[in-house]
Amino acid sequence: MASKKFYVVWQGRTPGIYDSWQACSEQVQGAPGACFKSFRTEAEAQRAWQLGPDAPPVEPAATQVPVELPDEVACGEALAVDAACSGNPGPMEYRGVHLPSGREVFHYGPVYGTNNIGEFLAIVHALALLTQQGRRMTVYSDSRNALMWVKARQCRTTLPRNERTESLYQLIERAERWLKTHSYAGIPLRKWDTANWGEVPADFGRK
Repeated sequence: MASKKFYVVWQGRTPGIYDSWQACSEQVQGAPGACFKSFRTEAEAQRAWQLGPDAPPVEPAATQVPVELPDEVACGEALAVDAACSGNPGPMEYRGVHLPSGREVFHYGPVYGTNNIGEFLAIVHALALLTQQGRRMTVYSDSRNALMWVKARQCRTTLPRNERTESLYQLIERAERWLKTHSYAGIPLRKWDTANWGEVPADFGRK
């Protein structure tokens, strides 16, 4: 089960803090100049509400990744990854969720990008994390494009490279370099069967 999120709406129909995407979306979908963001805890949301949308994060993105995954609890253990983008391109974030426990094991963003880029980076992040920790478990993604990009070891995005996207492109290049210099043999990559299984467990619930 996906982790609960809190949403801050700085500009929308009724600005405030909401504890579900459904409630948040009612305030921002179709609202001119809507400005909102999701947070992992209510405390982070309260802080962001008080400081405004340009406030720095509580901690840098690099420290958001737990040092270890949960211990194996069942056969067929797996990670699910997904990305979300408010507009395409727009504020993008991605994450990985441990399937048996429902625990979020990594999260990155939001940064300006596209959903496909986020899906690609999420898979590579999962592969790098599992390889670093010597773990072998299936990684599920609901993005056929991202799985193809990983197999080709290249992010085939058409997003323009400019001052706004330069930091994201550096992250893409780092991911591509990792794929070309590391082996992830023994870590199966699988397409999540949304039609039969429902939304991938790492889904951000913004559909």
